[in-house]
Amino acid sequence: MTQTNTTPSRWQRFLDSDFFYHFKRDKVAIASFTIFMVFLLLAVFAPLVSPTNPYDLMAIDIMDSELPPVWMEWSDPRFLLGTDNQGRDILSTIIYGLRISLTIGLCAVGLQLILGTVIGLSAGYFGGRIDSFFMRIADIQLSFSTMMVAIIVSAIFKASFGSEFYSQYAILMLVVIIGIAEWPQYARTIRASVLAEKKKEYVEAARVMGFRSPRIMFRHILPNCLSPILVISTVQVANAIMSEAALSFLGLGMPVDQPSLGSLISIGFNYIFSGAWWITAFPGIVLVLLVLVINLLGDWLRDVFNPKIYKG
Repeated sequence: MTQTNTTPSRWQRFLDSDFFYHFKRDKVAIASFTIFMVFLLLAVFAPLVSPTNPYDLMAIDIMDSELPPVWMEWSDPRFLLGTDNQGRDILSTIIYGLRISLTIGLCAVGLQLILGTVIGLSAGYFGGRIDSFFMRIADIQLSFSTMMVAIIVSAIFKASFGSEFYSQYAILMLVVIIGIAEWPQYARTIRASVLAEKKKEYVEAARVMGFRSPRIMFRHILPNCLSPILVISTVQVANAIMSEAALSFLGLGMPVDQPSLGSLISIGFNYIFSGAWWITAFPGIVLVLLVLVINLLGDWLRDVFNPKIYKG
């Protein structure tokens, strides 16, 4: 009688993992992940699920401006959450704004991750002058607040290339600005992990086998530093979205014809005291909820990857 060994699939191994086991038992993590996925799917499929296209000037009527939500007097059933000062449907602008805010947040974190990983690995692995040089740059940048760095870089971009060029490439500019402002968080965390990992036997064995430094850094050390990277990335997505919203509110972010959640709040702030509170309130609620669920997921990941404090 021959016995066949069936190797479980990668998906089956994930379902049997401690990570998924703890996730199933945590109601806050499940709720946060569900809400985040709803926001993500709305952003991805915005043209399909949005009632109107806020970019289509033919679909916008200025006579529909500042209409209240449907449960208030003088509302229009076509606009569930009312309209803004240009006659755009608030629900549609929120859905498209989610797409822009999440795009900027995820891409900016991707840039931070690349810069911080390369710099942190190099500083921790090589040490000496390379370590001192990169860490002093990180220390100098950390002495300024993220918003200060972002405002300075944004102002330099606008002064150098002009407001029209900045508006045309606003998403790319914000990704670069926020990415440059936040990479030290990754670099310092990864450096600390590398300093602990490079003294272990598997690194010494890789050196003895003649592997080059880049291969040891990226193929051997980096996979053992993924836990803190994942936790930081979750928190940094929320920080990047908030940074974009703050820059847009200050007029240094997305232009008014490309609504992000931050620019929608900025537009509506001018009308909040005239009674049209919904222009700011609903984008603000969505922004707060989005950042909240991302932060809750980040806190849960931090606890799961730290067995000393996890009690789930």
